[in-house]
Order: sequence, then C-alpha cells, then structure tokens
Amino acid sequence: MLSSDPCSTLSSRRRRTPSRRADSCSRANARESRSFALSTRRTIMNDHRRLGRELGLFDTDPLIGSGLPFWLPAGAAVRKAVEDYVYELERRNGYQHVNSPVLGKRELYERSGHWAHYAEDMFPPMRVGGEEFVLRPSLCPHHALVYRSRPRTHRDLPLRIAELGGMYRSELSGVLGGLTRVRAIQLNDGHVFCRPEQAAGEVSAALDLIEAAHAQLGIEAARYRLSLRGEGAKFVDDPEMWDRSESILREVLHRRGRAFDEERGEGAFYGPKIDIQIADPAGRESTLSTVQVDSFQPERFDLEYAGGDRPVMVHRSVVGGLERLVAHLIEVHGGAFPAWMAPVQAVVLPLSDAELPAAGDVVRRCVAAGMRAELVEPGRGTLGARIRANRLVPFQLVVGPREAAGGGAAVRLRDGSQAGVVPVAELAAMCAPRFQPGQ
Repeated sequence: MLSSDPCSTLSSRRRRTPSRRADSCSRANARESRSFALSTRRTIMNDHRRLGRELGLFDTDPLIGSGLPFWLPAGAAVRKAVEDYVYELERRNGYQHVNSPVLGKRELYERSGHWAHYAEDMFPPMRVGGEEFVLRPSLCPHHALVYRSRPRTHRDLPLRIAELGGMYRSELSGVLGGLTRVRAIQLNDGHVFCRPEQAAGEVSAALDLIEAAHAQLGIEAARYRLSLRGEGAKFVDDPEMWDRSESILREVLHRRGRAFDEERGEGAFYGPKIDIQIADPAGRESTLSTVQVDSFQPERFDLEYAGGDRPVMVHRSVVGGLERLVAHLIEVHGGAFPAWMAPVQAVVLPLSDAELPAAGDVVRRCVAAGMRAELVEPGRGTLGARIRANRLVPFQLVVGPREAAGGGAAVRLRDGSQAGVVPVAELAAMCAPRFQPGQ
C-alpha cells in the first residue's frame, strides 16, 4: 500500500532515508509557511478597509453612525463610473429607468409580505401625522406599484424597469464593517414583468447582463448557487409556487451548462434565487448578483395585464449593492482600477515650471474629452517621486520641452512601459468602458 504522506514517497531510484525525508518535509513546510505568509500579507495589503482609507475612497465617522460610510471624491468617482456603465448596459438591453422614494407606509410592506417575513431586518416605523412610515428594505414593492400605475396588455410585456436606489437594513453593530456590511445600501435593482412563458428567457437574459458586467469589471464568480426555500415561517407557504419557480431557474442553469450548488434555506421569503457568489482574498464568500422568480408579489399587489392574466416578476441585480461591489473591486484590483473606472485616469507631469502652461493645456484638453485628469506640479517632487506617488494612475503624461513645443505629452503606462505621444482623443477612448456587440 502506498503512503499518502508526500514526504515518504519513493524516488525513481531509491527510497529516501529518514534524514532525507525529514529534510524534504522541512523544506515543504517552509514553502507552505512562505506561501501562507505571502497569501496573508496580500490579504492584509488588499483589505478594502485599509486600502479604501489610504486611497481616500471612503471613510466613516461615529457622529454619523456605524455601518454608514460616506464616499470621498475619489471613491465617488469610482462609484459614478460604475453607475454610468451599468445604466448604459441596462439601457442597451431594453430597460427603462425609474426613481422611487426610500420611504413607504407600513401598509405597503404588510401588503408585500416584508412585514410578516422580514421585519426583524427592518428599521422601526416612524410616526408622522398619524401614519407610520418605514425606510424600505427593498425596492420590489415600489416597482410593483410602478407596474400597477398604468393599464398593461400582453403587448407591453416583458416590461423591464431598473433603478439605482437606497434601501436600509437594521444590521447589528457587531456585524458591520467597511463597505461590505452596512445599514444604508445603494442597490442596482431591476424587475422584469413578463408572461409566464417568457420567464425562463428573461432569467437567461439577466444572467447574460450579469456575466457581461462581471467581465467588464474584472470580477470572477466563486460559484453559482441555486437558493431554495427552507423550513419555517420565514418562507411563504405555497409549495406549488416554489416548485414552479425553482424548476424555471434550474432549467435555465442546465440549459446554459452552468455548474451550480443547491442550498436550502437561502431563498428569498417569496421565491428561489440564482445567487452569484464572490470570494474575498481570505476566501470569505458573499452574494453579489442575483436573479429571482416571483409569483407571490404579483398576486399580493393584484398585478394584471389585459385579459385578467397575472404577470411573473423576475427580480435581478446586475452588480448588487454598490458598497459591497466597490469593496470587492478595491480588493480585486488592489487599488489599480481599470482605466475606465479609475478615480484619476491621467496625471500630467511637467518636467519643470517652464512646461507648466503647456501641461495645464493638456489637462484642460483631457477634461474636455471626458477624462478625469489632474496636474501634478514640479513643486511636489522630482519626476521620479511624482511618478511613484501616482503609480496607480493608468496614464502618466510627461511634458518636457519637446512635448511642450509640440503641444503634446509623452505617455507612460503604470506598468512602466512607454507609449510615446498619444492624441488626447485616443486616450479618452481608452478610458471608456467597452460594450460587446449586442450589449
């Protein structure tokens, strides 16, 4: 019988002596220790809480409260770039964008089922003029009322609406941290109202959007999870509805050839979900994007289209909450964001004060072309020092006497390579997100 101990395997010529095996084990253990130390160091170095503050992306203040981070200019720039990309991706795929209030009357959430199944995660009601208002825990009820606000026919379906909106969770202080667990969430949310026979196609189309966005953002899914109902009062008691919705999601995943795990008790209270899981550098898993099939809320809100038929409601979030998304992006990219989402896309570095006017002109042309560009003056250090200080910026534009005379700049990439003189319009095109044909 062969031993499973890697330190006691036979060599091709002779068995190792005990001392050789001990040396081999020692070296293997040393390699494992170095690998573990390197992995731990990378995890610490790329922790979004440390990097986010070092790079001036976000911060917190006890006067505002736990779980309520605020975005600094650099972080707001990253967030706005992502918002604009997702908005355009949705627009190109037939979504109409809406805006809805972050408050609702308690009766709204009693109707939606949140009050019965989700109240422990909601903030308590606020009494105003004899009525009770609640900070919303999701956008779904508002979007159901958007659908209900107009008569609909089968020709209107599928109706795809999307919104980047605030939602609020009454998280306990002990679980809050950085951007990953917060009390105020800006959610990229969307709902597709469709005929039952259209539901599978809309689920698959939503997964197309999610996968396109993940590729553009540089995100790799850890796994796909089919989240099913569990036991107890947390879940709506309608086995037939659950079975019908679960079969739609399962069929779509099989048709796409996508491996997935099934987990009971992870579904929403009203229906099953496909959850796209991500992992941080330490291997901790969380849900980023999701697609859900819901027949419960259309019934609760009495949604119809001409003929008395009831639509299916497909919930989908392409990138989830922006707080968790940006936390993951910080750790994935280590602060060296792709050019299209970088807080500063280009820094202009004049060699001396003599090139300042020409450098200022380059900055103005970059800004006019839609780039986020800044001037870093000679008084802030030598050229080498300024390059090192801005090593995470995608493009470093050096303006010396020759470039000043020609009205351009020598482009240096953050990997240290030189691109020569590149027209501003070409640089601006390199700083735009890319949409694949058909997106």
